Amino acid sequence: ALLLSEKEDVTLWEYDKNNFEYLLKKRHPWFFPYIMLPEKVKITNSIKDLVHSDFYVVAVPSFAVRGLFKKLSRYIKKGIFISAVKGIEEKSMKRMSEVMKEEIKGIDVYVLSGPTHAEEVAKKLPTSCVIAGKNLRILKDIQNIFSRDYFRPYINRDIIGVEIAGSVKNVIAIASGICDGIGLGINSKAALITRGLAEIARFGIKLGAQRKTFMGLAGIGDLMVTCFSKYSRNRNLGELIGKGYKLDQALKKLKMTAEGVYTSKALRKVSKIYKIDMPISNEVYNVLFREKKPRVSLKDLMSRPLKDEFQEAK
Repeated sequence: ALLLSEKEDVTLWEYDKNNFEYLLKKRHPWFFPYIMLPEKVKITNSIKDLVHSDFYVVAVPSFAVRGLFKKLSRYIKKGIFISAVKGIEEKSMKRMSEVMKEEIKGIDVYVLSGPTHAEEVAKKLPTSCVIAGKNLRILKDIQNIFSRDYFRPYINRDIIGVEIAGSVKNVIAIASGICDGIGLGINSKAALITRGLAEIARFGIKLGAQRKTFMGLAGIGDLMVTCFSKYSRNRNLGELIGKGYKLDQALKKLKMTAEGVYTSKALRKVSKIYKIDMPISNEVYNVLFREKKPRVSLKDLMSRPLKDEFQEAK
């Protein structure tokens, strides 16, 4: 909202009434005390105030998307939606753009992704991202709307790959945090991230994505920032797990949504159906939901049958 308000008229919808009242009074979110939203940004708690917008930017947790769009469908029948949501719905196993279009049939959905931690965007530190979709004219319009001297958007036509990269990397980031929590070294993290990227690409290509997408900002770019950043909720959650916290304890201490927790469930279901080899993601699931000891998972990963680096799993 802060970035867009430099050029556009912006309405910021906050669903939680307490947070809404705090925003009205303080003009900044409680977790971003160093920024101020200008008075021209309208803050609302009513979905009805969004009806006449030209573009909608969706930045809610993945588990809330379907419920939100069911509510939006009462008031909005068409429009251009830009999804900044990174996740896969567990029950339907669908990407977020698919969920949105399923609930509101007449909308166009584009995806904004990449290494874009909000803490740094709010401070106007140089950031690049990817905007994905099918209509080139609209992609360029969105690109121009977001472009700043500190925020550089690229366009990409592979919406499947961009969404999958942004979702699966959160699971790998939990594994990266676990590495930190149990005291492994940079060799371990480098190997984990590299093999994690191979896993993400293998998953995405099976579902129709383009391989090159995973070599770009939505792939390796977002994976690196999420695995290394002190701001990464998923990495931070993994570090707590590595230090011995149970999942519910770690989530309570984190106090924010870690999308990788939900995505790991969906990945497990999809990878079984399509028979996709996902060793790191499977071990993250086992640690989170089956209370498998991280060091046992590590040993099992390192003891897998030896193979060619670029040999596709059978």
